[in-house]
Amino acid sequence: MSSAGQKTIQLSIVLLFLAAVARWLPLTANSQSARSQQGATINDWRPHQLVNNAEFLGAQACAECHRTKVASQTPTHMGKALILAAEADILRRHPKLTYRQTPYFYQIARQGNRQIYTVTDGTNSITVPLLYCFGSGEAGQTYVLQYDGRFYEGRVSFYNDIDGLDITMGHQANAPKTLIEAMGREMSGEETRNCFACHTTNTGRGKTLHLDQMMAGVTCEACHGPGQHHVAAMKAGAFDKKQIFNPQSLSTEDLANFCGACHRSWEQIALLGPRGITNVRFQPYRLTNSKCYDTEDKRISCTACHDPHEARHRDAAFYDAKCLACHKVKSKATATNLDSATQRVAPLCKVGRQKCSSCHMPKIALPGAHFQFSDHYIRIVREGEAYPN
Repeated sequence: MSSAGQKTIQLSIVLLFLAAVARWLPLTANSQSARSQQGATINDWRPHQLVNNAEFLGAQACAECHRTKVASQTPTHMGKALILAAEADILRRHPKLTYRQTPYFYQIARQGNRQIYTVTDGTNSITVPLLYCFGSGEAGQTYVLQYDGRFYEGRVSFYNDIDGLDITMGHQANAPKTLIEAMGREMSGEETRNCFACHTTNTGRGKTLHLDQMMAGVTCEACHGPGQHHVAAMKAGAFDKKQIFNPQSLSTEDLANFCGACHRSWEQIALLGPRGITNVRFQPYRLTNSKCYDTEDKRISCTACHDPHEARHRDAAFYDAKCLACHKVKSKATATNLDSATQRVAPLCKVGRQKCSSCHMPKIALPGAHFQFSDHYIRIVREGEAYPN
């Protein structure tokens, strides 16, 4: 799986036997299915898994020693992956949002400390409080509410590009047949658990959703595992027994699967889709399709370009040094300084060596998203070519 060619062969085999094996596919977001969801330890942490005999302490406990990292991570898109409706800046700046899709009229309005979601067909109405805002709002923000004891994804979402509401991605464009359908789409128990597990910390344990223990957003322990034993070890001076997981220790492939637990791995998309332009949002899958991807070379790993403790860099020039870590003039000194896993020296671009990602990772507008996503399938892009799956 270390090259695009090998990925293509695997994909062909997978698709050939997909119908036969689909019913046995694991429904966990962890693509490393060989690892057991039960009995996992802090030293072998994977997102979404059940961890026994360990407590989540919260970012404030991490900040006692890692104050700078906590301060820089908290305001990131990951840190704000879920926001309580009462605390959402977007809704505070927009005390009244409306949208109309005949015959339905939508309104999200602030009432005291609550955000109220209303949909009416002119005769009957449903009015419920908004509970959770999914997404920091760079692209948009989707709202989750409860009605009759069930979770629903609101039919309308906020989109930053239009500074207002529009139909939530994935919902049918045609007007719903009933008022409840117009309110939103009912979420299954598994979908609800997976959504909260990826947007919060300490909510998804096994098949149970623990909203009473929820920490909003993806904070330290979402990636490093519960901190109880780590904090105890550090306070006891047992510095050689850290009792915490560091994703940076993973190989490139394992790290792609680790991040892919929420951002979707190659295996997940190859097996279950979606196909076509919709999968541009799933960066680990797109990255592993790249010709330059190598399972062991950390110069092409997720964290080679993105530090999860910091806000994402928006200037394409920032990433040039990442590209030039591989694409450089080959010399004896270069080969000597590289270990066996990173011996590759790729050719330099014939066109230019500045803002590489602006050409080789094109921004693609996803229909209905009101946003352009950077395609992490690194390649030579040719004018007029079809979107490469």
